[in-house]
Amino acid sequence: MKIRVGFEMLYEFPQPTPMLMVLGTHFTRASDIIIPDFLATDPAVPITPYRDLFGNWCSRIVAPRGRMRLFADGIVRDSGLLDPVSAGASQHAVEDLPAETLVYLLGSRYCETDRLSDIAWRLFEKTPPGWARVQAICDFVHRHIAFGYEHARATMTAFEAYEEGRGVCRDYAHLAIAFCRCMNIPARYCTGYLGDMGTEPPYGPGDFAGWFEAYLGGHWHIFDPRNNVPRIGRILIAQGRDAADVPITQTFGPNTLLSFKVWTDEVS
Repeated sequence: MKIRVGFEMLYEFPQPTPMLMVLGTHFTRASDIIIPDFLATDPAVPITPYRDLFGNWCSRIVAPRGRMRLFADGIVRDSGLLDPVSAGASQHAVEDLPAETLVYLLGSRYCETDRLSDIAWRLFEKTPPGWARVQAICDFVHRHIAFGYEHARATMTAFEAYEEGRGVCRDYAHLAIAFCRCMNIPARYCTGYLGDMGTEPPYGPGDFAGWFEAYLGGHWHIFDPRNNVPRIGRILIAQGRDAADVPITQTFGPNTLLSFKVWTDEVS
């Protein structure tokens, strides 16, 4: 199948303002790109690419004073298959984990393992280690958090999401990530596109999605506690410890976001 992906964001800046952006299909999907979703700006300004500490391709600009439009529109080839399930994937002993996964065991800005460790062991100590334990974590988070865009808050952490029992997709991911790390399972945050293919209407407004990956059986595996069922057409943009590492945009000065549109649609 082919999926059209893209976005349009309109900002108002009172002065020239530097920006960092993590936007565009992840390099691991490069062979699937039919029409690249290159970042463009209106008015046109120089765009400088760079790689961050996690290997994500990022961009930096200086937005001029006034209105600035950021946009992209591309087409990506996808298998059309559901997220893979590997129910037999085993949990590694910490001493056997590859060194590059260890950072994903540690607490981070939105995933306070120190505050959630006792809770995690109380909830999940008796679950079977491996895939079943991560799925038990996702099941709990899916039931525990009530979804609503009105609950979105840029400062909400995993512990706050647990305490308040509400949030958006990134809060589901942060809480599940924190619980996994508390149970000695490396987990990393993912952001990207996720359309409504294969689901029943009504469909919500277009938005970027947040999910996570857990390291089991020598591989990273997709988990999505917000939806908690395998989905079709998941297209990765970036990975990091949590959402603080992969903000869609980061501005270094005052601004107003005037409009925000995201699309992820199957095309013939």
